[in-house]
Amino acid sequence: MLFPAHRLPILRLARRSLSMTSISEQIATQTALFHQLSLQNVEPSVLEEVKKKLGELKSLALSKGSDASTAAAGNKEALLKRQRLLLKTAKGTRDYGPAEMFCRENIERTVKECFTTFGGSCLDTPVFERKDILVGKYGEDAKLIFDLMDQGGEQLALRYDHTVPLARYLARTGATTTQSKLWQVGKVYRRDNPVVSKGRMREFSQADFDISGTWDPMIPDGEIVSLLCTILSKLDVGEFTIKINHRKILDGIFEVCGVPADKIRPISSAVDKLDKMPWLEVKKEMTVEKGLDDAIADKIGEFVKHKGGSDLLETLLADEALMANANAKQGLTEMGLLFTYLRVYGVLDKISFDLSLARGLDYYTGIIYEAVVEASAPPGFKASDATAPAPAAALPKKKSKPKADEEEEEIDESQVGVGSIAAGGRYDGLVGMFMAAAGKKGASLSCIGVSIGLDRIFALVWPKWVEKGGRCKETMVYVMAAGDGLLEERIGLVCELREAGIKTDFLAKKKPKNLGVQFAAGEEDEVPFAVILGADELKAGDVTVKEQKWEIVGKKKAKMRAEKGDKGISVKRTGLVEWIKGTPTFQEWVARNK
Repeated sequence: MLFPAHRLPILRLARRSLSMTSISEQIATQTALFHQLSLQNVEPSVLEEVKKKLGELKSLALSKGSDASTAAAGNKEALLKRQRLLLKTAKGTRDYGPAEMFCRENIERTVKECFTTFGGSCLDTPVFERKDILVGKYGEDAKLIFDLMDQGGEQLALRYDHTVPLARYLARTGATTTQSKLWQVGKVYRRDNPVVSKGRMREFSQADFDISGTWDPMIPDGEIVSLLCTILSKLDVGEFTIKINHRKILDGIFEVCGVPADKIRPISSAVDKLDKMPWLEVKKEMTVEKGLDDAIADKIGEFVKHKGGSDLLETLLADEALMANANAKQGLTEMGLLFTYLRVYGVLDKISFDLSLARGLDYYTGIIYEAVVEASAPPGFKASDATAPAPAAALPKKKSKPKADEEEEEIDESQVGVGSIAAGGRYDGLVGMFMAAAGKKGASLSCIGVSIGLDRIFALVWPKWVEKGGRCKETMVYVMAAGDGLLEERIGLVCELREAGIKTDFLAKKKPKNLGVQFAAGEEDEVPFAVILGADELKAGDVTVKEQKWEIVGKKKAKMRAEKGDKGISVKRTGLVEWIKGTPTFQEWVARNK
């Protein structure tokens, strides 16, 4: 095809806007054009123009390549950092390996067993909700909600907890008169400053148990506190305390001290920080940031420093000013009833009546509580002493190099505690709020619940799990063979044992090198029984079983040495299942996993 000079492709060179891919494509096009015109009878000037353009393109390509090399060399550190970031999890999230997950699953199984023991039924709600479902329920913590937006423009948000979705569910299903015990286990999300090593995450797992419906006063409240004590005792988190208070007692104290009605929730939120900050810092937030009069703040300080048990309750009941306040009087009466029930449940020794406990969420209306251990607090700050001086709860790490604008400041995790490992309370108005918003008629629904932080509990339990040499698999038998591998015989026995409910594995090789390789594979998972097949033994209807045990030596787990000459026990092939199930090792495993 002949290209007249005035119809030649126009080449526009824009050094900054052209990518190497685009330049390469244009070089290919211009080269093809040059060869095509060379075969045609075109004016020399036209051919020269095309050749010139082709030369310019090649020069530009060389320049681009040189610039790219220089930039790459100059930013090698940044490039390596970007490559590392490709493998990092998002801030406030983490991976859990098989050994850690085995521990976590054990924690979760224990919690679920307690939930069902206390009469609970399982519920599952969506991990994200419409944003209007969540807003207005969390007070100052609303800023921690993760926002989403779908393709249609609908505003959504990741769930902040299980409580609000449960209330929405109860309102939607019209369950306003029935009595129910419901539990949920799943992930929730908060845009908080994470401290991964202490289980304080942006994505974390919570286990919730809630009682709703019309019950006699304070019985469900006592039931929830008893459930929490049962779970924490079974999980071996160490010595723990359940701090309790009553929202109406706290509101009554604020009213008696002279806090204006419009400042009660903000001041309550400030008091809630006394487990992480000293009183002077909390007072500063009340007065400087939230405009409360100094004298009123000092009056509040005289109340919130108190903690105790029945003795504190008696002291408050004798306070004429408090008993003249309707909120305080109702709260103290209900607290007295709760103490009576907790004494019957046998958990009163775990309880601390703590007037500094506030719980910042807006939906609480009655009893509130938090479970803490000593690891809950920052170093040097006892979890049980909320008014003691405390170090900064989240000190920034010193950096030798300035951080990029988009990077967030890191936290010195050594200066941060785990925080409360469980918390909850009564929220009698939340379901009614949803019903009213939806135009549904009906009374509000009484509810009380507890949320257990599984990640924070894992942070406490995992070091003990490692120290005790906890396993990472439940495999009980490893089937192996000498000689030709006996693959079909191994698979047949593996299937038989699995069908009998015995967790079994084998080396997926037709002819393993030797028994040593197979023993090593089984020992890696600390499998207690090695079943060895041999051609001659199988003909005689026998198999060989070696029981293996491990012990902690120093800080490491090691296989116990077998007695000299121990070649295992010969067991009839047809009676192998019965023999394994009759061993103390297997029966202990069954008892642990009931």
